[in-house]
Amino acid sequence: MFVGFDWGAALAQSPILIVLVLCSIVTLGFAIERMGYYRKRGGNPDVTMRKAMNAIEGHRFEEAVNHFQDLAHPLGPVATQTLLGFRRAPGEAEEIMHVMLNQQKLLLERNTGLLGTMAAVTPLIGLLGTVWGIMRAFQAMGEAGSSAPTIVAGGIAEALVTTAAGLVIAVPSVMLYNHLNRRLATMLQVAENHTRLLCVAAREAAGLSQPAAAPVAAAQPGPARAVRRTARETVAAVQA
Repeated sequence: MFVGFDWGAALAQSPILIVLVLCSIVTLGFAIERMGYYRKRGGNPDVTMRKAMNAIEGHRFEEAVNHFQDLAHPLGPVATQTLLGFRRAPGEAEEIMHVMLNQQKLLLERNTGLLGTMAAVTPLIGLLGTVWGIMRAFQAMGEAGSSAPTIVAGGIAEALVTTAAGLVIAVPSVMLYNHLNRRLATMLQVAENHTRLLCVAAREAAGLSQPAAAPVAAAQPGPARAVRRTARETVAAVQA
C-alpha cells in the first residue's frame, strides 16, 4: 500500500502531513541523543561501590573519592561531592547529596519531556489530518456534484495516512519515554542508596558513630556496622 502511494502529492496537498514529518524528524533526533546519553551514563556502580567501601574501611579516603571521579553513572558525581563535603563538614553531607541528586536529575530529564510531548501531540495532529482529509473529500464531492469513489479517494487516503503517521510517531515515543523515566528513577535511587551507605561507612571510619547506650548493646554490632556489612553483602551478591 505504501509503495504505490503518491507521497509527493500527499505532502503537497496536506500541510498536516508535513507537520507530522517534521515531528518525526525531531522525535528521532532527540531519541537518538537521549539513548546515547543514557548509554554513556551507565557504568557499573556496584563494582565501584565495593572498591570505595574497601578503601573507606582501610581509612583511604582519597582513594575512595578517586574511584568515583571516573564513574559516569550518577553515583559518580553524587558520591564524589558528598564525600568531599563530608570531609569538610560531616553534618552537611546529606544536604550536598540532595543537591547533587537534583542536579543529576535535571541532566537526565533533559529533552525527555519533548518525547512525552510528541507522544501526546502527534496522535492529535493525525486526528486533525483525518478531519482535514475528510473535509477535502466532501469539498471534492461538492465541486464535482458526484460521490464517485475516485473523487473522494484522495481525501480519504490523506485522512487515513495522517492518522497512521501520528500513531507511528506516538507509539515508539511513549515506549521510549517510559523506558527513560524508569532508567532515570533506578539510576537516581541507586546513587542515593549507595551514597547514604558511603556516608555511614565514612562516619564509622572517622569515629563519628554514636556510642552504645548500654553494655548489652555494645556487645552487638552497631547500626552503622550492620549497614556497612549489608552493603558489602549486597554488592557481593550483585557481582556473583
